[in-house]
Amino acid sequence: MKLLFVHADHLAFEARKPAIKSPPPLTPETARGEAKEALVVFFSVEEQDATGGDELARKAIAEVADVLSQVKAERVVLYPYAHLSNRLAKPPVAQDMGERLRNAASSLGVPVSSAPFGYYKAFTLQAKGHPLSELSRTVSLDSPAAPAPPAGAPKSVQKESEALTQEKKLVSSWHILTPDGTLHKASEFDTSQDPGFRAFFAYETEGKRAVGEEPPHVRLMRSMELVDYEPGSDAGNFRWYPKGQLVKRLLEEKVSSVVSQLGGMRVETPIMYDYEHPALKKYLNRFPARQYVLQSDDKDFFLRFAACFGQYLIFHDMVIGERDLPARLYELTHYSFRREQSGELSGLRRLRTFTMPDMHTLVSDVEGAKAEYLRQFEACKQWVDDLGMQFHVAIRFVRSFFDENREFATSLARIIGRPILLELWEDRFFYFVMKAEFHPLDTQGRAAALGTVQIDVENAERFEIHYSASDGTRKTPMLLHASISGAIERNVYALLEDQAGRMAKGAKAQWPFWLAPTQVRFLPVSDPHNAGAEKLMNELVARTGVRVDLDDRVEGIGRKIRDAEREWVPLVCVFGEKEEASGKLAVRSRDGPQVEMSLDELCAAVTQRQGHNPMLPLALSARLSQRPIFRG
Repeated sequence: MKLLFVHADHLAFEARKPAIKSPPPLTPETARGEAKEALVVFFSVEEQDATGGDELARKAIAEVADVLSQVKAERVVLYPYAHLSNRLAKPPVAQDMGERLRNAASSLGVPVSSAPFGYYKAFTLQAKGHPLSELSRTVSLDSPAAPAPPAGAPKSVQKESEALTQEKKLVSSWHILTPDGTLHKASEFDTSQDPGFRAFFAYETEGKRAVGEEPPHVRLMRSMELVDYEPGSDAGNFRWYPKGQLVKRLLEEKVSSVVSQLGGMRVETPIMYDYEHPALKKYLNRFPARQYVLQSDDKDFFLRFAACFGQYLIFHDMVIGERDLPARLYELTHYSFRREQSGELSGLRRLRTFTMPDMHTLVSDVEGAKAEYLRQFEACKQWVDDLGMQFHVAIRFVRSFFDENREFATSLARIIGRPILLELWEDRFFYFVMKAEFHPLDTQGRAAALGTVQIDVENAERFEIHYSASDGTRKTPMLLHASISGAIERNVYALLEDQAGRMAKGAKAQWPFWLAPTQVRFLPVSDPHNAGAEKLMNELVARTGVRVDLDDRVEGIGRKIRDAEREWVPLVCVFGEKEEASGKLAVRSRDGPQVEMSLDELCAAVTQRQGHNPMLPLALSARLSQRPIFRG
């Protein structure tokens, strides 16, 4: 039996005319149908399925159950579809198997409907755009049964925390806080002059996170050979090609430098922790994330979803005096894991494995927490400003903490210089009393948090973290969580989405100069000019350290210019007879007109553009003729 699964926003069908002799009769109810948020199961019954009976039907529905558990659809539609095989069973056999499938599907725990057998049908189908939205399976009596968990294994590879359960019951109200300190009801605030803020408010308050059409950054990340899906892994895990890995490393180095300037002491901690550790288990239930769980020596372990656990345990073992505060630990976790729901996975926007720069800060009291918070909040703002992205800010407060610290909240709005979205919780469901998030908007009007800072009022006590006060007493500090950039992968997503928006408006996409995989490209007009261009390239690299390459392919200058445009190369230097004779280069800039420059002038220009940002060498050969193709 052939199965084709489509996770669909919407399906509608209508039977038009018989496709076989003596099809089952139709009623107005069975002749047409419609379903939303459905897993549509197209199936073809084959010749060899004639003896399959209920056992084959159960195996097929086990495959349906497996896919259903991954995509989290709300219902299932069984749809007989003869076009999946050229070795179809006879109609009576296929009709009988369809009935067996419907009977077996009663075990799925969701509503199940079916399209009529034996008719030509008109249908419309709107599929979701995530990686698991279209899957196929083949089932036969020889197929292995769906694997059962090994004896003693964890009951589930995904566990939902108490905080996630409570989050669904959370009661909150939405407000707008302006820099003058005025608190407005969100429903009454005029957003007509700021469509972006209006879209941000709508996205945050609606709470819908499922993915619709494929976002444009996915096409860009693949066509530019930056990042790609990894079919050999779990969904939400990616392969990074050399250019993408270079961009990722540059972002990692920059955020680590920012945190170092804030006083973060860098550490490294494990990626897996004992699920039954008393303090860790309590923390898991207070953090709104789903965990991957694995087993070793009959014990359950969870894969970390941040650097919190290891840093808490280090703080617990440290000897800390009041003079040591604020004390800041930092880790760049190259592997953090969250078992996000399949329907929410969307390219680099929401992943299951990601790189998270995490800093935790101990402070003595609320006033110390607020002073440190301001520094880290300003660093988050500077981060998105440096990337050149428009953003909006949302801050979540427990109402009682907001009421006690309203002037502090207003000072955050003043730092931003425009209205911020405020969510007030009537009760505290989580370990923090406030959390700020910096959100760029993508081309589809969806927000995704980058930098965040939180004030934690539980975990220092839970993990028995203490400091010695100046009077000799032992005290429990307060704790701040901060990720100045947010997940590194999400920054790449935000950059690509931002540039996709520019392109949609007719503007040229461009990298921040320091992030461009190639910062300067030399284009020899013809082969005889390769040697001269290469000499200049090497001198430019030696004097500035920027990433420079040479298009020495046997291509016309027009093709070379177009390819550099497609790669968003910031500066392109044409080199031919005229340039060789004059000693001047024709420099094309993506953000300005073509100008003539000497090599000295070019060195000065790239040095100014690079600034104090991190610098790494090319990820590929300097000669384009020697570069492999990663996506054929």
